[in-house]
Amino acid sequence: MHPLLDAFTTNPITPSRMKTPVCLLTALSLCLSTQAAEVDATIPAYQQVSGVSGNLISIGSDTLNNLMTLWAEGFKAKYPNVNIQIEGKGSATAPPALIGGTSQLGPMSREMKQEELDAFEKKFGYKPTEIKVAIDALAVFAHKDSQLKGLTMAQLDAIFSSTRKLGAPADITEWGQLGMDAWKGRAISLFGRNSASGTYGFFKEHALGKGDFKSSVKEQPGSSAVVQGVSTDEFALGYAGIGYITSGVRALPIGETAETFSEANYENCLSGEYPLARFLLIYINKKPGAPLDTLTTEFVKFIQSQDGQQVVVKDGYYPLPKEVIEETKTSLAQ
Repeated sequence: MHPLLDAFTTNPITPSRMKTPVCLLTALSLCLSTQAAEVDATIPAYQQVSGVSGNLISIGSDTLNNLMTLWAEGFKAKYPNVNIQIEGKGSATAPPALIGGTSQLGPMSREMKQEELDAFEKKFGYKPTEIKVAIDALAVFAHKDSQLKGLTMAQLDAIFSSTRKLGAPADITEWGQLGMDAWKGRAISLFGRNSASGTYGFFKEHALGKGDFKSSVKEQPGSSAVVQGVSTDEFALGYAGIGYITSGVRALPIGETAETFSEANYENCLSGEYPLARFLLIYINKKPGAPLDTLTTEFVKFIQSQDGQQVVVKDGYYPLPKEVIEETKTSLAQ
């Protein structure tokens, strides 16, 4: 199931949502003829209000760590009496923090698992509210000098997994198997994230068909470490959010077949052509029928404003379509 589907459901926490491509609902408001990621000009700028102060704690995704920090800086510039603490050790740390009441914000680069939703509901009697904050292309990075044209999903599975759930006929361990004759016999060095990471979980589900990673994948504590590893090893491949791209690596085109290779750009994420596109999320604890506290409400508004979405673009991710932002307003009003 493609991750960027059914963006506009009225149930923001159902894991099986996502059925209608984003592009079908945004084609009139977005020009897809350009690859540039530009914020929809009709998304309004943030309007500062009075009476905003207090402490805001965010615990969760490493992928979102830079974005959370930049958003916090922009928000604090408007509200000097606000103190924001951010910890980004992995998406798996977000649900326990929300359940334990040690954070108001749970950034995640994957959806909550059913058991995480159930644990939250057992504690509070209702499910957490999911807020979409940006679009990411989970990229497969090669060294900047790599001549590899791209990878099919089956090849990706055969490279990173020991189970080959996507149907590859054989394990892929060396570059000659990918048509790189000059590197025939050279082993593919693999970099990835640890199991606390939402990126690890997303890649496992969508690129490995819920299969198992090879033991040879060098697990890294953060996305920047993955990219650093690939940039210093010309025989390496690794996966991380597109926002972590550097001049030392290139994001490989991915497709179901070599004929459908798709670049990890904004246009292809919106259209559904890039198979590893995803929403970046923040989960919050909002009791149905009750208003959300002012501090959290305004921070979410800031993120989804023109100001906040410009930060998304500057940090290398892709901005939300206006329709998604309208969906959030609806969910917070319930």
